[in-house]
Amino acid sequence: MNVDEFGLILFVERFQKCVSFYQNLLQLPVRRSQDMLVCFDLSIGYLMVEKDGVAQTREKTRGENPAVLRFDVEDLSKEVHNLKKRGIHFLQERCVFEWGTIAVFLDPDGNRIELGEIRTTSASYRT
Repeated sequence: MNVDEFGLILFVERFQKCVSFYQNLLQLPVRRSQDMLVCFDLSIGYLMVEKDGVAQTREKTRGENPAVLRFDVEDLSKEVHNLKKRGIHFLQERCVFEWGTIAVFLDPDGNRIELGEIRTTSASYRT
């Protein structure tokens, strides 16, 4: 398999709110936009937000959505601070694990999003 790029498609119910969230609050650049989907550019590929998902008013369970969006950043504290200033509410601002530290928040549909700061000096989950 010869892969040119990695992409993730996220089906959402609250389409306009989710598009605004990813575009304005997370400030992901729009690659292309159509009636049913918006594709956001990531340095490692793309995130496509598409209509026809199911929303929750709380964090979706793993049974409802077994995936987590993880954005690894260099400085977790700085990114949490910046996102809080833009209006992002964090469920957890700092969860420390052996492999690194994460912060947790939700998109308007209840999809879990994590910011990750990976420790490079200790064992990591990357191979």
